[in-house]
Amino acid sequence: MSENSEATILLNANDNVAVARRSIPAGGATGRGDLTARELIGRGHKVALKYIKSGDEVLKYGQVIGIATQDIEPGRHVHLHNLAMVPSEHAHQFSVDIEEKGMVPETERRTFLGYDRGLGGVGTRNYIGVIASVNCSATVSRYIADYFNKQGGLDGFDNVDGVVALTHGGGCALNTKSEGYRLLIRTIQGYARHPNFGGILLIGLGCETNQIAPILEHYKMEEGERLRTMTIQQHGGTRKTIDAAIAEIKAMLPMVNSARRTEQPLSKLKVALECGGSDGYSGISANPALGYASDLIVRNGGTTVLSETPEIYGAEHLLTKRAITPAVAEKLLQRIDWWRDYTARNGDELNNNPSHGNKLGGLTTILEKSLGAVAKGGSMPLKAVYEFAETVTEQGFVFMDTPGYDPVAVTGQVAGGCNVICFTTGRGSVSGFKPSPCIKIATNSEMYEHMKEDMDINCGEIVTGAETIEESGKRIFEHILAVASGDKTVSEIYDYGDNEFVPWQVGAVT
Repeated sequence: MSENSEATILLNANDNVAVARRSIPAGGATGRGDLTARELIGRGHKVALKYIKSGDEVLKYGQVIGIATQDIEPGRHVHLHNLAMVPSEHAHQFSVDIEEKGMVPETERRTFLGYDRGLGGVGTRNYIGVIASVNCSATVSRYIADYFNKQGGLDGFDNVDGVVALTHGGGCALNTKSEGYRLLIRTIQGYARHPNFGGILLIGLGCETNQIAPILEHYKMEEGERLRTMTIQQHGGTRKTIDAAIAEIKAMLPMVNSARRTEQPLSKLKVALECGGSDGYSGISANPALGYASDLIVRNGGTTVLSETPEIYGAEHLLTKRAITPAVAEKLLQRIDWWRDYTARNGDELNNNPSHGNKLGGLTTILEKSLGAVAKGGSMPLKAVYEFAETVTEQGFVFMDTPGYDPVAVTGQVAGGCNVICFTTGRGSVSGFKPSPCIKIATNSEMYEHMKEDMDINCGEIVTGAETIEESGKRIFEHILAVASGDKTVSEIYDYGDNEFVPWQVGAVT
């Protein structure tokens, strides 16, 4: 339980550091008895509350976030110069906290207004997608989308949200039996089947490794009114392909435009839980508030999807305790082990995850960052663990294995079926992710005021004590339902989302 003062926040009674609510000058009061700061403590940064010997554990959230690399006096700034990572060696408990607390009776559960695609799920948006199978068809795909979005091609079709060109840097010079190939085709089929698309056109060059026909065959997809395919070489070049594609999409438009929103249960809602540009407040304000909203979604029958495996490293023991079965817990640990091996093979390590912006914002080690990141997942049982871009079929709180790089992580979540994205940020992330709307949630009021036009929700009042985590979480929950029902997010108003489709590239490109 956190204990707050005007100057600092103590997150757990056992902690030997507190977090500065605001910048504290040297000699300034910390709000912890007579303790004063011995040097400047930046907002969101940590101040030592007691004498910490070199080699002693530093505790935040009641958990170890690293060890002191030198003696630290009370009132000193605790950061990169005196705190280092320690190996994550938790004793993992399996399936000891799996009670589904507070489930709402089905007759009382909340609803939203969405596009019913039948067995294809329920959409929160109504786009047409143009998906490139290979980078060689990227420019043609963009020309096609531009005709409809910029040259009046959607005039008279007001119920269509737009035509989205999803392009990427891969699709050729890779082994069709490789992990990278499997990830790419799984991602493409996930987007092609996404309920936020009313129609899809798959476009290839023609000679690429990533042929369209095997994707359709492997995933049992058939061309029809909603799904069309073509290649540039088949149609005779750029102009002929663009003309043919425009004709295909024009034929789709009446069908897509005829879709209407109807009342839908929250069991049809899949919400991606994401963070980027995290700071020292992320684990105190926006992340636990989003976690509270996640619990509300799950209690109303919906699904939430946490991701970014490198950013739960060191906090995975908090998730294995909530795994619904030991098998689910084991799968999570297997993915952690895969990442240990993957980073080692590539001359890196999981300990190096915190970014430049994270460190400026007060985060020092991956353990500290991970403890805050896991808070987005709330408190409900962990129902399943999915590999990247796998279709999410289990209802409730689940985890998807992805990199910590935001565009790649969200690409996997959307491919898995997420039709709304919640994205917390402390430094100020500004991206969007078509076809799913992205709700930006600020961790602190200073950044929110500075970048107000890019943020949807401010959780900074939690830091000041003006709002509780529960109150903020309820606001987020209501905003999710409004956005799922058609309200625009700020990233949609800016038309973000055409360039953030980033499939995970793993393995050799030859």
